[in-house]
Amino acid sequence: MDARRGDGYAVSAEFYDLLQAETDRRQAEQRFAEAAARARYAVLDVGAGTGIVTEVLLRASTVPVHAVEPAPAMRAALLSRLAHLGADRRARVTVHPEPFAAAGLAEAADLAVASNMIAGLDPATRRATWRALTAALRPGGLLLFDPPPAHLPTGTEEAQRLGPVRVGPDLYLADVTREPHRGVLRTVFTYRVEREGTVLRQAREAFDLWPAPPGLLAEELRTAGLDVVRAPHPDLMAARRPAA
Repeated sequence: MDARRGDGYAVSAEFYDLLQAETDRRQAEQRFAEAAARARYAVLDVGAGTGIVTEVLLRASTVPVHAVEPAPAMRAALLSRLAHLGADRRARVTVHPEPFAAAGLAEAADLAVASNMIAGLDPATRRATWRALTAALRPGGLLLFDPPPAHLPTGTEEAQRLGPVRVGPDLYLADVTREPHRGVLRTVFTYRVEREGTVLRQAREAFDLWPAPPGLLAEELRTAGLDVVRAPHPDLMAARRPAA
């Protein structure tokens, strides 16, 4: 399945938290919690997915959080996660079902984070997202994101294994491959459920990633009105809307 379609993540949503939540939560705490604790107005979670980063931002901050997630399957998981939070934290969240560039947020927050999503935007959508982020950040507001791969690999990369994770008698796992495909990096997740060595189910979902070198990203950010600044974590890029 190509995740650019409206049913994107329809396969992955079932497996995502089971196979990736622990790693994603640890990374979010390392990358975003300190900045969220300093937020004084609101925080944007752009591409909230199943809500792992949203929950970290809520726990680290005391301000409202805007969680933007257009994929219905992932948003369902996000809302299920929010349902299990305390009413005080849940009251601070606004869920936006549109793509971020269509959400219409204006000077809504002093911090925006985009975890594991910028690479999935084609160049035109990426540039539109930078412009929307400039509008959504208050003067002096900070953007943190993990950048796309800088370039395409020369061939298919060695498969990465997620899991296995045991649920009762069953093992859940995924093999992830990445290879160049018509100018993008095609990432394929092949999910399996096994019991006693027998494959009970197998499902596959593909995502396209658009590489962009740091220099190009910096130029796009400057054009959109954001100043590139030093990131608080080596895996991130950071930009700030100039103070008024």
